[in-house]
Order: sequence, then structure tokens, then C-alpha cells
Amino acid sequence: MDNWDEIRTAYQVARVGTVSGAADILGVHHATVIRHIDALEKKLGTKLFQRHARGYTPTEAGDDLMQVAQATDDQFTQLSGRIRGQGETVQGDLIVTSLASLSDLLSPILVDFQKLYPDVRVHFLTSDRVFRLEYGEAHVAIRAGNIPDQPDNVVQELHTQCIGLYGSQEYFDKYGKPKSEEDLKNHRFVAGQEGAKRAPFYRWLDDTVPQDAIVFRGGDFHSVENAVVAGAGLGFLSEWTAERHPEMVQVFPPRREWKGKLWLVTHVDLHRTLKVQTFLKFLKTAADGWGGQCNSCEGDE
Repeated sequence: MDNWDEIRTAYQVARVGTVSGAADILGVHHATVIRHIDALEKKLGTKLFQRHARGYTPTEAGDDLMQVAQATDDQFTQLSGRIRGQGETVQGDLIVTSLASLSDLLSPILVDFQKLYPDVRVHFLTSDRVFRLEYGEAHVAIRAGNIPDQPDNVVQELHTQCIGLYGSQEYFDKYGKPKSEEDLKNHRFVAGQEGAKRAPFYRWLDDTVPQDAIVFRGGDFHSVENAVVAGAGLGFLSEWTAERHPEMVQVFPPRREWKGKLWLVTHVDLHRTLKVQTFLKFLKTAADGWGGQCNSCEGDE
């Protein structure tokens, strides 16, 4: 029954007659209620409610659906009574999504979390695609860049990435080290794909050096990192990434216009569940030890 959340929402709207009342009962945002109703009506191809100034009144089709929903809701209530208490433990699937470039940071944290809570089954999804939390594609998302603004999501700042410009000694042996920002136009660079303008340091690079100076482009931050380490050109690395490659040499230290935020994103319907809250607390504690607090970039808040 992949439409149960929408059916349950419609049932509560029919029972109380208003979107706000149903939202209070379900503990969700009113926009979630409206979205569920619209999606269910689209799937069924019929109107379930008449909208009016006083609220929502079920149509004939809505009454038929509500009878089925009430019977199903009663059965779930009985089942909940039999298994009550299982929800007070941290167990079951935990789906976390992030950019692939963060996997070196996050994978050990997820493993440590699972060691504490062995009944948790971890699913770690790394992709540039934005997973839809409102459709249950993930419990927790770690996202980079501008603050996420999808409706019904709870967004918290996790960490500030301090980004500097680096090169390998192999590169310097062949091309020399830039003496100034003006000298950058005489060097070779590694960057992300053209059109990937979300990262502030790539926007800065586009404004500072000619496009033909970018000789290697990677599809993700891992490929860019590997190319910089291999000596393809100068490139941007976070401080924690550079620490993992002590052979890298910093050309320019982090600047405030290069820094980027990491955000913790959860859906409002799952945010306060025990499993999600326990993991968020664990992750925030681990992030405190990542270092690189961008002290050299402060002053622009």
C-alpha cells in the first residue's frame, strides 16, 4: 500500500474537515496535507473533496475512500497496541544521502554509529541527485552549498568547509608556484564540469583565470581531488581533504568567498523520531572534531 500516507491524510481531512486540523493530528506541516490530497486525487483521477471557505467536504468518491481508510486505520491502531514499545529503540533502516566527496568523512561515522546500534541497517547513498525526503527516499541528507529551501524540511547547519587552493610538488617542479593572484593566469587548473556553478570557489575561478587555463574537469569532487593530487593542475581542496594528502602544498589559504556550508536536512515528519534524533546528535558530535573552523575566513557573518 504505497499510497497509505496520502490515504491516511485524506481520512483525517475528511474526519475533521480542515487542512490545519488534519495537520495538527498527523504532526505534519499543512503544506504536506495539501500535497498528499492533490497527489491522491491525481492518482485516482477524481476529486475527493469540495473546497469551500469553511474547509473540506468529501465528495461521493471521497466518502467511499474514507470508509476503507477508517477500517484500515482501525487495524493499524490495533496492531500498534500489540507491538507498542518497539519504537523506543534505535533499529531498522537508516537511509543517509550525501555527495560522494563526503564519503571518506561519513562512512567511518556511519560504521561507528552502527557499532553502537547494531540493529540499524545503514543505507548510504552518494549522489549529486537531490533525494526527495518527502517521499521517503532518505531519512537524513547532508547537502552542500546554499541553504536548502525545500518545503517541509528541517535544515540545520552542520559544518563550514574551509577551501584553499593547492597544488602538488610534482606540478610545482614542472610549472613553478604562483607568485601572486595575477600570476594565476599563467598556470593550469583542475575544476568541476562547466555549468556547475554552485560552488563559490569555481565561480571565483571563472572570474579570475581564462577558460583555457582549466585543463582538467572532473564530474565530482573525488575526481577533481585525485587529479590535483596527481599533478594535473592547481585545484581547490577542503582543509580536511588536504590533511589527508600531506604532500599537497597550499598556494592560497582559505578565503571567505570560497567557503561552503554543509547542511543537515530531515523531513519534518521524521525529524523527531528517536532513530533520526539519535543519529543527528551522533553526527553533530563527530563533526565537531573535523577541525577547520575557517578562523581565517571569519568576519563576514
